[in-house]
Amino acid sequence: MLIRFLVGIADQLNMTQVEEYQLEPKSSNCCSTTGTVNDEPFLKLDDSTKLVGVRVILILAYSTIILFGVIGNSLVIYVVCKFKHLRSVNNFFIVNLAVADLLVNTLCLPFTLVNTLYGEWKFGQVLCFMLPYSQGLAVHVSTITMNVIALDRHRSIVYHMETKMSKDMCAVVIVITWAVSALLASPLAIFREYGTFVIPPYQSIQVCTEHWPGSSANGSIYSISALLVQYGLPLAINCVAYISIWNKLKNHVVYIGRNDRHQHRKKTTKMLVTMVVVFAVSWLPLHAFQLAVDIDSTVLFMKDFRLLFTVFHIVAMCSTFVNPILYGWMNNNYRVAFLSMCKCYQPFSSQSRHSKSRETQKNDRVCTDFKSTNL
Repeated sequence: MLIRFLVGIADQLNMTQVEEYQLEPKSSNCCSTTGTVNDEPFLKLDDSTKLVGVRVILILAYSTIILFGVIGNSLVIYVVCKFKHLRSVNNFFIVNLAVADLLVNTLCLPFTLVNTLYGEWKFGQVLCFMLPYSQGLAVHVSTITMNVIALDRHRSIVYHMETKMSKDMCAVVIVITWAVSALLASPLAIFREYGTFVIPPYQSIQVCTEHWPGSSANGSIYSISALLVQYGLPLAINCVAYISIWNKLKNHVVYIGRNDRHQHRKKTTKMLVTMVVVFAVSWLPLHAFQLAVDIDSTVLFMKDFRLLFTVFHIVAMCSTFVNPILYGWMNNNYRVAFLSMCKCYQPFSSQSRHSKSRETQKNDRVCTDFKSTNL
């Protein structure tokens, strides 16, 4: 179900638009549909997203999320690649998570905003099939990676497996994650329809929606299955893993000489648990709302459906930029690396070439002088 949201405002809002005008298809094929409106009078739904003030707020909200998401996740990727001390297996998984969130920021939010403001698909037939698939792929990668991080820490802490996963094995796991995600997201490209609906006398709208064979119940079945695969199951795995880890760390007898390591594990686990809590809380309203739509389609015609759906979507998308903030706040290595990057790129004041060279050397030391303890 989480996948349908990233595609989803386009689907739900476009279909609401079609329902508003009581459209009857004239002809259709696997890729396009043309229709006309009934002659019967119809009732337009209340739509607060047409108000100028609401539009300004939505544009600011989406723009803020995109800005912080792109900058934050790009910074995470950059510091891990730049600093050797951060090139650990756990950090490679975090980079994979940042890449997925970065794709969501770039492939989901701008297009979702345009769909919300215009109420129709504006990006043509090719992107109708490519964007939903890419969005679904990114979200699957994100949730699977969080599970991989949780299970890897569970293996090392609960079962005292001191042998860390090799970087080669980490690369294999990441490749498998993307392959499985590509397979799980494939229905979003296969069961898709791009259509043009004509509204007499001179209007028409473009729609890009899910098109399931057989009855419409198949779409609801997929949605509920996606809810379990994308939200329920990952959340359950994370909860079980981190509860076991927390109990182990809480009851662990800290021997002399291992206190620092124990505290480091505890802090890292707190950060990762916070990531899971943010994910669960931010996505819950949107999941609940979509489930209500699947159970009762009349929800589509409720007052301000478009606005509610958009607000819940904004709350869910906040999870894509919160993780880098958590890294900087709760993990010393990332915090020092982020601050070092800021110092590295401070502009030089007008001074002699010798002073510039000396300052550069100083900044280089700042950029590399932080703890070598891995996440």
